[in-house]
Amino acid sequence: MLRFEKLSKRYGDHVIFKGLHYAAGNGCVALCDENGSGKSTLLGILAGMIDADEGEVWLDGQSLRTAPFEAKSALAYVPEDYLEHPAQTGREFLDLVASTRKTAVDSAVLDLADRFGLSPHLEKRFEQMSLGTRKKFLLSATIIGNPRVVIVDEPVNGLDAAGRAVLVELFTTLATERTIFFASHDLKFARACEAKMVNFADLAA
Repeated sequence: MLRFEKLSKRYGDHVIFKGLHYAAGNGCVALCDENGSGKSTLLGILAGMIDADEGEVWLDGQSLRTAPFEAKSALAYVPEDYLEHPAQTGREFLDLVASTRKTAVDSAVLDLADRFGLSPHLEKRFEQMSLGTRKKFLLSATIIGNPRVVIVDEPVNGLDAAGRAVLVELFTTLATERTIFFASHDLKFARACEAKMVNFADLAA
């Protein structure tokens, strides 16, 4: 459901990566590499937030280059942090994601948010939240509209032990029918999710 071929990116004379390729079906894939290696850049390209210099990405069989709307409709993307609309409340964020995906916030989403401990924070503005609380709202939104591909940058950053446990259960459950592709330096978390671990050398091979 997630595939990319010949992806390359550079900034000026600095080559971030070149010729990356991979294909993933149902399951969890963890990109585990050193800090500064380009993990966030790659995930941004896969999510259609950053333009690659070369190559192509397919989400659920749809090309991000030639059919971007169809491709992004199959995607849930969680950046490392989010403050695009600092005055937006947690509830407003969930409603906005649901509207974008042409659906509504249902009981499953609210139940997941509650398991993350978010019920007391639904009316709080994003600028008032900790990193971990913001991340939990982003993660709760991944099930809105049942996207086939979930891409997450450093999913456990800011999470407490209870939040990590909920996230492991979420990822392992979603992975039975969807592709979960995440970047993390936390090998213990990746193993708990039963993720296939890869690095840039694997993607360039």
